[in-house]
Amino acid sequence: MKHNDLNLDNWKECDIKTDSLWLIKERDKSGKHANIYHGNFIPQIPNQLVRRYTKKSETVFEPFMGSGTTLFECEKLERKYIGFDINPKIVNYVQEKMSANVLTNDFFIKECNSLDAKQVEENIRTAFNKFFTKSVQFVLFHPPYMDIVRFTDKPDDLSQTTSLKEFIGKFKVVCENSLHHLDNKRYFAVVIGDVYKNSEVVPLAFYCMDMIKRYFSVKLKGIIIKNIEGNRGKIGQNNIWKYRALTSDYFIFKHEYIFVFKKEF
Repeated sequence: MKHNDLNLDNWKECDIKTDSLWLIKERDKSGKHANIYHGNFIPQIPNQLVRRYTKKSETVFEPFMGSGTTLFECEKLERKYIGFDINPKIVNYVQEKMSANVLTNDFFIKECNSLDAKQVEENIRTAFNKFFTKSVQFVLFHPPYMDIVRFTDKPDDLSQTTSLKEFIGKFKVVCENSLHHLDNKRYFAVVIGDVYKNSEVVPLAFYCMDMIKRYFSVKLKGIIIKNIEGNRGKIGQNNIWKYRALTSDYFIFKHEYIFVFKKEF
């Protein structure tokens, strides 16, 4: 297991999750983490993935940075971080959160359209020059779930995409722009959920997984189902959503998927 620096001398006490079902009691709210951005994921996800698939001082790349959840975990775990986002407001927010760290070489964040190959190349080369490196060792994708939450009004923002075919096509381009910077035989993950449109479930997550398997030389290493048990926004015994579901024919989404891939090209 050369891709991490876990100490397995006492492996029975290791808190790295190896099961494909992650039931998490509540969001980690420590440090810089703040649940201020609709659609951000819980810190435990990048924490687990970064610790398992990278070593200290290696570089994590995130084409959809959002509110900085992965960056804050990388800071804590002593990994370098490159993050892009198309939303200038959220990029400014993360820059402010990291203002005390501006003199370090541990992170590079930038407003960037991850669909634009030229922008991605220019910005990632700047990051590589800062880090004195030529590649990244882990990529984490957490794209918008189509237009469930619209983050900006920019046409290249994936959250403006209403068509499944268009979304998969655009996400494929983001993967192309990102994955060639990942070292061969290293890992990347996609965190994504399904959507509900026109009175039926659209299994967006599995369409994304299928696209990656079709167009990239990878091995699928894990399909993880995640649920936050203590999320009050989801269904509970006294939640009005349960009543609404019972009076209709649908089920309440409590899950998200984490697909882990190994790059083979």
